[in-house]
Amino acid sequence: MRPIALSPRLLALARQVPQGVRFADVGTDHARLPVWLLEHGVIDHAIATDLREGPLERARETARRHELTDRISFRLGDGLAPLERGEADLCAIAGMGGETIAGILAAAPWAGEGGTRFLLQPMSSIPELRGWLWRNGFRIEREELIQEGETLYVSLTVSAGPMSPLTPAEEWAGQQRQGMAAPLRSLYLTRLTSRVQGALEGLRRSTRPEDLRRLPEWEALAQGLEEMKKEWEAWQR
Repeated sequence: MRPIALSPRLLALARQVPQGVRFADVGTDHARLPVWLLEHGVIDHAIATDLREGPLERARETARRHELTDRISFRLGDGLAPLERGEADLCAIAGMGGETIAGILAAAPWAGEGGTRFLLQPMSSIPELRGWLWRNGFRIEREELIQEGETLYVSLTVSAGPMSPLTPAEEWAGQQRQGMAAPLRSLYLTRLTSRVQGALEGLRRSTRPEDLRRLPEWEALAQGLEEMKKEWEAWQR
């Protein structure tokens, strides 16, 4: 059996897993990530959880094909519920919306008590997730942008702890600093700015009172993203 192959977005997650950590993959689906980590000697054992029996059985089948059944603990349950406090050093939560990820963290009080890091890769609602994290006692330690086809994905390494408040533009784009390694950031900022400008134009054309009330908020967001984009471009010269 050839070693399992990962898509670019999952490979980026795998490369952020430190050697020898106690690892859990929440919402594992086919268990491709833990199998890759085991085959490459990054970890010795993994916990793979899923909400539904169907995906968990697919995960077991992947492990059987790669002869790793005895090194993965398969658990059925919602979010972090199948895990005990302190059982994992690092939990990956990927392939779901940002609001769902926030709900998973909120439902496990021990997640905000320290001792476990979280590797998050939201598929949507990324500004909402960033905003929830800093408001609820989590610190974003690192962000990485990954391109797969035409899509840009964001991975967040998160732990319990205080974090300085984010501006609305930073909730959308993440914090930036001069010298940070982020080759895809210019493209990311361009896409976000275009998206917000499109929404802003729609609000300006609207006659609905609720849209008019939201207009100043979105204008400030658009201005904040433009300023971040100009700052980033100036740093690259």
